[in-house]
Amino acid sequence: MENFSNLVRNIASTFATDTIFILGKGASVDRIHPSLLANSLVIGLNDAERIAPCDISIFHDEWVIDGLKASGWRSRLYITAVATQPPRSEVFQARYVPAAQEGVDMMLSRLVTEKPEKDFVIEEVLFLSAIRLARVIANTRERKQTVYMLGFDFAVDQGYAHAIDYDYAPANASGRSARITPQEHYFVNALYMLRDSEVDIQHVGDRAFSTLTPEELNTRFLPGLDKQLVQNEDRVLITAELTTNHFGDRHRLERMVRAAHAAGADLIKVQKRDVETFYSKEQLNAKYVSPFGNTFRDYRLALELGKKDFEFLDSLCSKLGIRWFASVLDEPSFRFIQQFDPELIKLPSTISEHTDYLATVAREYKRGIVLSTGMTDQHYEKWVLETFTGCDKLYLMQCNSAYPTPTHDCNVGVIRHYRDLSKQHPHVVPGYSSHDFGAMASAMAVAAGARIVEKHVKLGNTEWAHFDAVALDLTTSEFVDYVAAVREAEVIIGSEAKEINRSEHHKYFRKG
Repeated sequence: MENFSNLVRNIASTFATDTIFILGKGASVDRIHPSLLANSLVIGLNDAERIAPCDISIFHDEWVIDGLKASGWRSRLYITAVATQPPRSEVFQARYVPAAQEGVDMMLSRLVTEKPEKDFVIEEVLFLSAIRLARVIANTRERKQTVYMLGFDFAVDQGYAHAIDYDYAPANASGRSARITPQEHYFVNALYMLRDSEVDIQHVGDRAFSTLTPEELNTRFLPGLDKQLVQNEDRVLITAELTTNHFGDRHRLERMVRAAHAAGADLIKVQKRDVETFYSKEQLNAKYVSPFGNTFRDYRLALELGKKDFEFLDSLCSKLGIRWFASVLDEPSFRFIQQFDPELIKLPSTISEHTDYLATVAREYKRGIVLSTGMTDQHYEKWVLETFTGCDKLYLMQCNSAYPTPTHDCNVGVIRHYRDLSKQHPHVVPGYSSHDFGAMASAMAVAAGARIVEKHVKLGNTEWAHFDAVALDLTTSEFVDYVAAVREAEVIIGSEAKEINRSEHHKYFRKG
């Protein structure tokens, strides 16, 4: 079972929270905010990954494979008794034990075994295996885990979540009822037997034993959801800057995109660079400690997205209804990204001295250019305005390149200057690239005239990752709160036209 433990440990180590979601397919899942399922480790049963990407899926029936093929194999690890080999995912073959073979008592006994990772089997009642797996993860993390059971309604008449638009299971309604109805009893038994264990099991739903409703779960994890948002099409654009915090992992990338979209981002941004030409040989050969190797080259190559990854990102964003663009740090990357017909490209502060390359982009690219101005002054601004004359829009982003940016160096007042420039140069759009903590500077940037803001995001804390200090954690409500603060700033700013508002009234009236 060493291989099994290692597979689980590798997945569990990518999350910083002590939260595990076990995902069923009941209709109550539709009441849960989708970003929650992107923010912590998710164990899916059967083809529940059709609802949301899972980290680990458990199944034992052949019919599940059809559902998994339809969803595109969205889990990182499949624990199954069925011979299968999905693309880009690990598989662990486990023994399936039907309930009738050994009896319910043995099934529940295995749930509370002293070493849950030893001789791991797939139970007929799948959620018992999922809870046992949660115990394995708790032992791996060496601390108690909170396990939320989502979509376990134990009521056939309530149907499936909306994402389950076709039932691949062969059983008819009566057969499904006979299979699901007794499971409520097994679940109550499991709650009792594990009450003092390393997992705190919380059922999310409307049953007598439910710890909280889906709506209460939303409030617990995302308290900023109820804040007022600006809904008009002319609102400030909010960019979730993923940088390379996806670590080149397509599963992680998808979860970050889904979480940022659910939190209210308008745009997703990633990065693209040609590693072998962007850095010197000395830099690439330098020692660098990361999970990908011992050199800086190993690290940087692992983080880069390839063509298939960008195709996946393009398809995912199109399906979700969110736009994406990329920072292109060199000419090979600029050429590469053109195949996706981007409406925007980003030229970051990092390359502000690469004026030959910047001039090439200015000459050839006629759509929107987002340009950060960290480490530059008015001489650079003059050069930019003289050079970038042919693009449709030039988003000038006030930026300080320090991570984190000290409060006294945010200088959001520069955005007022960019707003004045836009009157002389109509293609200029003021913006703010935030490397500071929190949301205050971004909210003030909006007040100063910014029409686009960007904020670094991450998925949990990782010791070796760049930009962790200032990035907002998508496994918490931090980015939701950031979006809400920017939208609230827009509401407070309101209109520049001085009018009598409907909320106003005279307390004193003139006589006669």
